[in-house]
Amino acid sequence: MTRKDMSRRGFLRSAAGISVGAVGFPYLVSSSALGANGAVAASERITLGCIGVGGQGTGNMRSFLGKKEAQVVAVCDIDQRNADRAKGFVDKRYGNADCVTYHDFRELIARNDVDALSLAMPDHWHSIPVVMAARAGKDMYAEKPLARTIHEAKVMRDTVNRYHCIWQTGSWQRSVENFHHGCELVRNGRIGKVTRVEVGLPTGSPGKNNLVQPVPAGVDWDFWLGPAPWVPFRGVLHWDWRWMMDYSGGQLTDWAGHHIDIAHWGLGLDDTGPVEIEGKGVYPQEGIYDVPTEYKFTCKYANGVEMVVANDKQVPKGMGTVWYGEKGWVHVDRGRQATNPPELWKEVIGAEETRLYNSRDHQQNFLDCVKSRQKTITPIEVACRSISVGLLGEIAMLLGRKVQWDPQKELFVNDDEANRLLSRPMRAPWHL
Repeated sequence: MTRKDMSRRGFLRSAAGISVGAVGFPYLVSSSALGANGAVAASERITLGCIGVGGQGTGNMRSFLGKKEAQVVAVCDIDQRNADRAKGFVDKRYGNADCVTYHDFRELIARNDVDALSLAMPDHWHSIPVVMAARAGKDMYAEKPLARTIHEAKVMRDTVNRYHCIWQTGSWQRSVENFHHGCELVRNGRIGKVTRVEVGLPTGSPGKNNLVQPVPAGVDWDFWLGPAPWVPFRGVLHWDWRWMMDYSGGQLTDWAGHHIDIAHWGLGLDDTGPVEIEGKGVYPQEGIYDVPTEYKFTCKYANGVEMVVANDKQVPKGMGTVWYGEKGWVHVDRGRQATNPPELWKEVIGAEETRLYNSRDHQQNFLDCVKSRQKTITPIEVACRSISVGLLGEIAMLLGRKVQWDPQKELFVNDDEANRLLSRPMRAPWHL
């Protein structure tokens, strides 16, 4: 049996008396550290490293800290303040000072005693650590959107699958009841054949354009830029990077992994994409921020469905996903839902009908799948298709014309200009 054929937990069990204590961790963790259900043997514990521990990364980390079968052993960030703060949360949870901080994610990935990673970096930094971690055999819970470009997303997907890694995308809406039920209603024909979908995402709201300024103490600006072009520091660090195309596609790509993801789930189109895309964006005319503040594009699928993706001010029902069928519509958003006819929402999906993957705890689903080696509710193939729609819309708007897409080959049809936009050059020495 090769290493690929056995789970990491099984490998530890077969280690002929060698416990995790051999690499610096106790064989048992006390019940006070991991919860009232008692100690958890090292052979059953999933050790986690967290790369990127700003706001979202720390939120994900704290969710894992609440799981008795998980133990966070290391954190990594290019901002020392973030790393120190995260270490404080971990050490307080376990009642010790054992959490190790890293500046360079490669050092954390190289640790043989780390089973899985929680990743939450800016979009332009999503691909390289994931490819490295997959080659190192790590399972991963990683934030959406999957990648900054379709080329990067494909490389990530192929590498994660090649090394048989368990992957969970942070598209947590699939683990929420109203999104799940709405999708099941649509999939089971409650509104008849779906002809149109509207996806409302946030309207862009870039901050002010800052002047060149000193890099904050404890921040490695060159490392933060990584594969992106070098520019002087202008205060764009933990939030406003979303408004610059070198790092993100704005609210469009930030939210594509949420509501476009749900749209695909309800349509049963997780493994494909549109065949035609056309749209228009409104872009800032001055300053350093260049993502669209308003955007709207239409995707046509091979089955005839038309999907409109726009900032919420340009679609009738605002934020969320709306499926329109021959017999009514279903609308789902965070904390709200509506149907036409109104009583449709109360319908129960029968045992013999189409039942979708059921999860009510996104982080727990990931941990369960790390142990079972089964697919999560948002595997990397799903994430690749979800962000592809957002990125295809971005390309169509930048080109200012209609584009044709082959969802099987994942290439534009007879369009060299568009295909060149599927990838971006990376600044040396970084590469996939």
